[in-house]
Amino acid sequence: MITIMTTETATMSANAQDGFLNETDEFAFLLEEVPRVLRKAFDESIAQFGLSRTQWRTLAYLIKTEGMTQTELAVCLELERATIGLTIDHLEKLDFVERRAAEDDRRVWRIFLRPKAIDIIPELRKEADAVYRKMFKGISSANIAIIRTALEKMVGNLRVLNPSDPEI
Repeated sequence: MITIMTTETATMSANAQDGFLNETDEFAFLLEEVPRVLRKAFDESIAQFGLSRTQWRTLAYLIKTEGMTQTELAVCLELERATIGLTIDHLEKLDFVERRAAEDDRRVWRIFLRPKAIDIIPELRKEADAVYRKMFKGISSANIAIIRTALEKMVGNLRVLNPSDPEI
């Protein structure tokens, strides 16, 4: 169906827009834009390793805490268990991780890094650092500290609104 905008509907639309979006909305949209663009930059920088951002983040969590269960990884990454299962399947095919049955419960799989993943960690670190350098180019350390403090305060304020969700 094609909608034809008449002068009257255009005026109504313009009137609805006036006062609807304010500077706070625009700032919030900008805050949302940063992680979107950052994700895209990361995806492009790690594509050479055959990894997606989700796979990179999975490896990052395993570097920090090796032997996590698939469920623990799903919670940390805010993914469904099926999605993390597919992510781990791909990382296994690349020989970056291996699943091992948990000693206390054979139904549970713990995920461990393989030597191939450990070998590329320095290269992944360089790629991440390059993306961060681009992101922070032209921003002083003092301004980064101010931004960080403000963002931490915002997160704290939002946690007060929803105290049952510590991950906000």
